Order: sequence, then structure tokens, then C-alpha cells
Amino acid sequence: MFSSSYIELSKAALSKNIRFLKKQLYPEVLLSSVVKGNAYGHEIEKFVPLAEECGIHHFSAFSAEEALRVYNSRQSNSDIMIMGCVDNDSLEWAIENNISFYIFNLERLERTVKIIKKLGVSARVHLELETGLNRTGLSGELLEKVVALILKNSDRLHVEGVCTHLAGAESIANYKRIADQLTSFGELCSWAQQAGIETGLRHTAASAAALTYPETRMDMVRIGIAQYGFWPSKETEMQYILREGEQPRNRYTDPLRRVLRWKSRIMNLKQVKQGSFIGYGTSYQTMKRQTIAAVPVGYFHGYRRSLSNLGKVLIHGRRVSVVGNVNMNMLLVNVTELTNPQVGDEVVIIGKQKRSQITVSSFSDMSNLLNYEALVRLPSEIPRIVVD
Repeated sequence: MFSSSYIELSKAALSKNIRFLKKQLYPEVLLSSVVKGNAYGHEIEKFVPLAEECGIHHFSAFSAEEALRVYNSRQSNSDIMIMGCVDNDSLEWAIENNISFYIFNLERLERTVKIIKKLGVSARVHLELETGLNRTGLSGELLEKVVALILKNSDRLHVEGVCTHLAGAESIANYKRIADQLTSFGELCSWAQQAGIETGLRHTAASAAALTYPETRMDMVRIGIAQYGFWPSKETEMQYILREGEQPRNRYTDPLRRVLRWKSRIMNLKQVKQGSFIGYGTSYQTMKRQTIAAVPVGYFHGYRRSLSNLGKVLIHGRRVSVVGNVNMNMLLVNVTELTNPQVGDEVVIIGKQKRSQITVSSFSDMSNLLNYEALVRLPSEIPRIVVD
């Protein structure tokens, strides 16, 4: 392999996660796999066929660019929905290829009407309702105008669903705000129905809400971070434990499995004398004779410079410390306590090795990033490899 590191995607882990998530839902609830952010760093082109093999046949992308990648990667006729950005040129492509998309402003709907009249085809849309997130969404006079235009073109405009996005379901501190959003969503759906709109699939829940608030699951859930094996927050996991009546934490087995493992290998070993500085600058000085291993991963690859003298990696199943400053393409680790380390030995940056583990949570906590942010910052240049 030419690459200095690689990412493994575990089919067994994803399959287990999908089974667990579907068990939380009623059988008729559709599970849509959210693949925004390059499938949360897992790579759309590798993840989509893998997810299809695990029983997923509906994908939610943020942009038309991501939707195109899903379209070109899918191995079956899986459904695709665009939740965010679609410019005029890509909107025509989406309509031609039977890809559904959100309507959250009048301009996009007006453009949609022009396209379907020009092409003589139908379009599938989801109305995003404004319920309190105040980001994108329809309400008030704007919703009335959108509904009126849909009714005028109902022969070719198919409202496949209505939806909203909840403002922080991963934290109990937002409970009141979410409850208010659900009330508002119900009221807006009722109004739309009375106006003559069939609401189709109702969907409000991403991972956190789907796992915490049963009433949000409705007809479809949009599952992102959880399918990859990560809880949206520690709070979400604790609420699951309490609700399910699990054993105390020291006996608890996490039902989610991490799909992603990031690995590299030792590139070089060097014996360094006591009192020597390691790498650039003077941030680390040896207190005794040490064996220092060079690993060809640096901040270019997503291993943040803020992890200098803080980060850990796994070698021989043991945690070893990053020493000195993280470089653009290299980091140095102290392997003095390991028995006979060798050039070429496996280095686990994120994942398990023997009985030890470095989670994305611990990795991101050290660098002050969210799980989500740490994952999506993994460069697309790092090869992704599907393993059983």
C-alpha cells in the first residue's frame, strides 16, 4: 500500500448497529442512512454499498454533490434524499433522476415548477417546517405560499413527506424546546392537511431523538452518527441505559460498535540519549534514554497539532504517548517500555488493538473536538478498506 495510513470499515460492526437501531423502531418506520460529511468521514463511495449489504435502502445527503456520489455508488435502486444545498443546475439533475429534496423556501419550489413543466416530469419533495430551530424551514405566510403553489401543480409535484429538525435532542437541557417543536410540528402538519396537502412521511428524528424520544420516530428516522457506532452524546447513552434497565455501568456492554478503525505502522526507531530534545523546538526533553518511534501520520492527515505531548496511540496492545510536536506528516511516540518494537509494527490511532482501545471520543476530547468534527476531518485521501 502506498498510503502512510489507512482506515478500516467493519461490515460486522455496521450490521450489528443497523440491527440494534431497527430494534428501537416499529417495523414500519423507515431508517434513512445519513451520509453527509463524506459519510461522517467513512467515505460515501465505500459506505453506501456496505450499508446496502446491511439492509439500508434510503440515504440522506446534505448536498446535490453528495447525492451524486451516493447515486454513483449505490449497488441497488436505493432512494436518495437531499436535505440541504441544491443549486439550479443540480436541481434539474435531481428531478430527472427521481431524487427527492427538501423545500424550505419559495425560490426552490418556483424553480422546481419551471423544471417539471419544461421536462414534463414529476418531482418528489419534502416540506421542511420551521418549528423553532430557526435555520431553514417554512412557516406562516411563506408556508401558505408554498402550499398554494403545490396545490396549483399537484399533478406533477408529489409531497413525499414533511419534516423538521430538532434543536439539540442529545441534551436533556433542551427538553422543553424540543417538546415545543413537536407541538408546533403537529400543528403545522394539521394545517397543511386541512389546506389539502397529503403529508406523506413525517420525520423529525435524527440519531439522538430516535434513541431518546419515541414520539419523534414517526414514519421515518434520519440516522447519522449512531449507525457508525457512536452515541450522539454521553447523555444519550446514559438515558438509554436507564430506560432499558441495564446493569450497572461496570457490567454494561455498549450495543453500538465502531465501524471505523484508523491504522498506520512504525516508520523508524531511534535510540535517544537522556536530556535530548525530541523533534522541533523544546517542548519535550527525555528524562532518561528512550526509544522513539516515528509514525507517518501528522496534522495533514487529521491528527491535530494540539495533540502534541498529549496524544496516545496503540502499539503491541498498549497505549504509548505522543512526544514532541506533531508535524505535518509525522508524529513521534515513546516506545521505551515496549518489548522489542520493530519497524512495520501496527499502530492504531483510532480503534482497538488486543484489549486496549482508543475511541473517537477520547481522541476528540484530547483535541477539544466533537465526535462528529473529529470524524469528518479525516482526509478523503486516506484509503478506506472494507473488512469483515
